[in-house]
Amino acid sequence: MSTVASRTFKSTPERDASRTWAAIVDLLTQGKVSDARTELLAVVGVAASVIADQGPKDAAITVTCDGPRTRIYCLYGDDAVEGSDTNEDVLGFDPLKGNWRISLPCLPDDLAWVQGALKKHSTRITARDLNAAVSSNDESETTKAQTLVFDPKGFLGS
Repeated sequence: MSTVASRTFKSTPERDASRTWAAIVDLLTQGKVSDARTELLAVVGVAASVIADQGPKDAAITVTCDGPRTRIYCLYGDDAVEGSDTNEDVLGFDPLKGNWRISLPCLPDDLAWVQGALKKHSTRITARDLNAAVSSNDESETTKAQTLVFDPKGFLGS
C-alpha cells in the first residue's frame, strides 16, 4: 500500500476556480518553472470548469507519481470563506516525480467533453466520473514496467 497525502483548498467564493487551480499547480510544481507546470497550466480552463462544478468537493483530484499519492479536495461556500478545514501546506516530497498522472473528478454529464478537451493538451491529465474510484491500471502498468534487475557485481562491489 502506498502513502497518501491529502490537501484541501479554499475555492468559491473565497477564490475563483481558475485561481484555485493555479494554487493547486503551485503546490504540485513546488513553485518551479518546468514542463509539468506548463502542462498543468495548459488545462486551466478545463480544470477550472471541474472545480467550478464542485467535482473535488467530495471526490479528490488524485495525483499519482513514483512517490506517494496526493489527494486534493476543495471547499466551497461558507466552508471556503471560513477556511478552518483548509490545508494548503507544501508537501514534503515531489508530487510530480517520475511518471506522474492526475485524475480530475468530473460530473457524469460533462465527462465526455472534459476528457476530450484534456486529451488535446495532455496524456497525463485525465478525467473520471466523480462517482468512480481512481483506476489502478496506471499504477500496475508502471509497476510491471519497472522490473528489478539484480546486478551481483555492482551489489557485491559496494
